Amino acid sequence: MRRLRQLAERTPADRERYVDLLRAVAITAVVLGHWAVAVVGHDAAGRPTGRSALPDLPWAYPLTWLVQVMPVFFVVGGFANAASLAARRARGGDAADWLLDRSARLVRPTTVLVLVLAAGALVARLAGVDPSLTRTVVWFATVPLWFLAAYLLVVPLTPLTYALHRRYGLAVPLAFAALVGLGDLARLADRPGLAVGNYLFGWLAVHQLGYAWYDARRGVGLRFPPARRLGWALLLGGLATLVALTTVGPYPISMINIPGERLDNAAPPSLALLVLATTQVGLVMVLRGPAGRWLRRPGPWQAVIAVNAVVLTVFLWHLSAAILLVGGLDAVGLLPTPPVGSPAWFAWRVPWLLMLSVVLAVLVAVFGPVEARTGRRPTRGDPTARPHPPARRDGPGLRDPGTGPGFRDRPPARRHPPPRIRAGLAVVGFVAVVAALAVNAVTPRHAAEPLGLPVPALLTYLAGAGVLRLLREWPGTRGPTPPGSPR
Repeated sequence: MRRLRQLAERTPADRERYVDLLRAVAITAVVLGHWAVAVVGHDAAGRPTGRSALPDLPWAYPLTWLVQVMPVFFVVGGFANAASLAARRARGGDAADWLLDRSARLVRPTTVLVLVLAAGALVARLAGVDPSLTRTVVWFATVPLWFLAAYLLVVPLTPLTYALHRRYGLAVPLAFAALVGLGDLARLADRPGLAVGNYLFGWLAVHQLGYAWYDARRGVGLRFPPARRLGWALLLGGLATLVALTTVGPYPISMINIPGERLDNAAPPSLALLVLATTQVGLVMVLRGPAGRWLRRPGPWQAVIAVNAVVLTVFLWHLSAAILLVGGLDAVGLLPTPPVGSPAWFAWRVPWLLMLSVVLAVLVAVFGPVEARTGRRPTRGDPTARPHPPARRDGPGLRDPGTGPGFRDRPPARRHPPPRIRAGLAVVGFVAVVAALAVNAVTPRHAAEPLGLPVPALLTYLAGAGVLRLLREWPGTRGPTPPGSPR
């Protein structure tokens, strides 16, 4: 608590705290949503199985308009990426430096999950467990990685897409939305292969809205009506459009995949999901004022800091927590399997969520420090950087890189690769990671994979993550670091 108070007190006055709240709320909603609709049963061999309850609960389809909050995460990501890129450039860095910083936050915690799952699968294999069963367990545990793959695909494009935003404004997301609409037409014509681009165009369109928010906050770019008035217009107009698209139009009501539907609104993103994103942006704008005042209070802001310090870890491990709990309860013969929608099933939701929260808290306590250590010091130019303690003081001011005891005695660092080569290698690393996660997502859940994940995908992922790690650690990439200064 003392550390949280210190971090809260050191938060820059110009930080957009609302962004941090939305990030925490979005991920928490995803976690609770996945847990709440989980259905646990047994297969013919008596082994635990799991699936979503949504297909059996059609009355809950409209509720997905609230719990499908991945668009909010991408809008927040657009704001944060624009702010951090601008701050990095203001400090003399370039796009490659920024991209490597982002890779540390996103790839390091993911690598821990991948390695732990692969090691567990190897142990299971040596113990004689059927590789197809191991693959099924790992497949469920890596379901969150499909979303992360989409985000990792968008992040390296930020320097380009932000430049497009600065030049063409809202015409860019409208163009991406038009491409998504063409992809939807292809799916309706039973040519889904032509809609693969929607995975990129859809999330890019939502990400661009974050740029607009960032520029509007700085008072540059297009001039918008007062935020609250515009928010109500987007919210009400978006809701009306969603109703039309999902009743008169061809889109399903659920914004989460329901087997058997002609279209899936989320994978890949559909035009209806983009309208939902616009609607959610309207709600975000309406609530910004009250939320901002609430976040000025020490208690709420400390809670937001605590969640954001490990938010990716929470997301990555929340289904692993469910697997561990189900396995543990089944092993001792205490795993309830009430029918979906029954009073017993609804009553079981309360202890189910509480126990899952405890298991996830243990996992976060073990693996969360990996993510927490990647936080960097906030700067006045970067209102989205996670709060982090300042460097140790040396005399009356903060110790500055390039000064301090022992600095002049250090040998000169090797020159890092030229900026274009470094940027190219960083993009290659991101592409390898995304490709590996995509291959894992499309590999059948019952495939006989001795390491749980497809071996080529695992090797590709480790190669990409390794390239990014080498570039981050290359002497001179971040400038000389005197003894005792934070990295």
